[in-house]
Amino acid sequence: MNDVASATNTVFNDLSIAKKNPAQAQSNELGQSAFLELMITQLENQDPLSPQENSEFIAQLAQFSSVESLDKLNNNFDSFASNFVANQALQASTLVGRSVTVPSDTTDLIPGEVVSASVDVPSSSGEVTLNIYSESGTLVDQVDLGAQPAGELALRWDGIQVEANGNLLDWQSSQENGMPAGTYRFEVLSQQNGEEIQLDTALSANVNSVTVGQNGTLTLNLSGIGPVSLNDIKQFNE
Repeated sequence: MNDVASATNTVFNDLSIAKKNPAQAQSNELGQSAFLELMITQLENQDPLSPQENSEFIAQLAQFSSVESLDKLNNNFDSFASNFVANQALQASTLVGRSVTVPSDTTDLIPGEVVSASVDVPSSSGEVTLNIYSESGTLVDQVDLGAQPAGELALRWDGIQVEANGNLLDWQSSQENGMPAGTYRFEVLSQQNGEEIQLDTALSANVNSVTVGQNGTLTLNLSGIGPVSLNDIKQFNE
């Protein structure tokens, strides 16, 4: 009987994963190889006179199959996540050099280009005023936008003239040749129920670069504004 046990152990020893595969770095997770090795070790050390029941062996094989499937699923998911982030970063890189609109009150004026502004007017106002400040905080221009209804107020400014909702205002910059390139702050004030309140603005800005975070988040670095999450983009401009 000892000869039978010895022969059995010899066969399993030849099949042992520990002999077929070189030692790998230990991990706290029970992977596919470790699970199979444990199962074979259990078979090697079972009592030949009282072998494991077929049902138990089949149950362990089923568990092994489940571990193998989960391992493949994890690998496939990791590959999918990596490809998704790479594709997203590639698409975002096409935005470099383009103009986007984001919630902000500052942006850069670039020669030959126009700053677009979107202003949220919560309720109709008989008097709306646009103040434009230089980077040093000096008030460089003040524009009377007149009465405005509730809704979105679309402004365009090229450093010389202001356009409101498609209408060119009878106003020109105090600078004969327009304002020089630089960073400017926009302040839109509205008279609401006898009080002057500042309205929320969103300004256009050029995308200088794109940054991909470790967790796959995308950040756009905007001229005159700085880093802004891709999720905060309000509009992609032509």
